[in-house]
Amino acid sequence: MSVHKYSLKTIEGNDILLSEFSGKKLLIVNVASECGLTPQYEQLEELYSATDRDQFEIIGIPANNFGGQEPGSNEEIAAFCQTNFGTTFPMMAKISVTGEDQHELYQYLTKKSLNGIADVEMVWNFQKMLIDENGRLVKSVHPQTLPIDDEIVNWING
Repeated sequence: MSVHKYSLKTIEGNDILLSEFSGKKLLIVNVASECGLTPQYEQLEELYSATDRDQFEIIGIPANNFGGQEPGSNEEIAAFCQTNFGTTFPMMAKISVTGEDQHELYQYLTKKSLNGIADVEMVWNFQKMLIDENGRLVKSVHPQTLPIDDEIVNWING
């Protein structure tokens, strides 16, 4: 099992297979525009700009699961990210990352029975999932840990 078997819609509404990222490390992060952690978009973009596209990608996934902090439409979210942070990393359409309507990708990422690594509790916006080149979950990183933290940068470069 790996994330490569799943597909998402981009924020523009196009289908994307996560298998397109095979051979690259991924940082999958649930994002929200009205969160106290929203300034992390700046560090996500900094990290994205500083890394090799052949080896690493960031996938931003808007979700409105925590505190109603991502109420906007995909179009509004895209405009917010571009205007305020100049984001260039791939952004997906809004999904649910927890609860009864949890997207199947996040079912994989949070259930040991599916990912073979760990049960992961989604605790807030900007929780980072580190995925290896084979599409397997490596670990979940706490939302308050900055994207440019040594723990993440060393994993990317390791």
